[in-house]
Amino acid sequence: MSSHGSSNTGSKTSTGMSSQVKTPATAGIGEDKPKTFDAQGAIGKQFTEEGAIGGTAQKVGGPLDKEGMIGKQFTTEGSIGGSVQSALGGQSGRSN
Repeated sequence: MSSHGSSNTGSKTSTGMSSQVKTPATAGIGEDKPKTFDAQGAIGKQFTEEGAIGGTAQKVGGPLDKEGMIGKQFTTEGSIGGSVQSALGGQSGRSN
């Protein structure tokens, strides 16, 4: 016991390890993540209908709509979007 009446030799088994606790800062560590240009990646998702670029095209509509002559080329099944998805998409390795 120390001079102020407390013990520093108590059991540590009930506290666990801090590395086992999920926080926003540690979320996703050790999991596969999409590559940057993948449809779910940081840049690729901007071209989906929910993203900034694709969403604007959806609002404009006409040939830029995802079903339109131009817009359908940028989907993951289209000639431009499909090429990017094939070449640069997919999953990157685990983080950490």
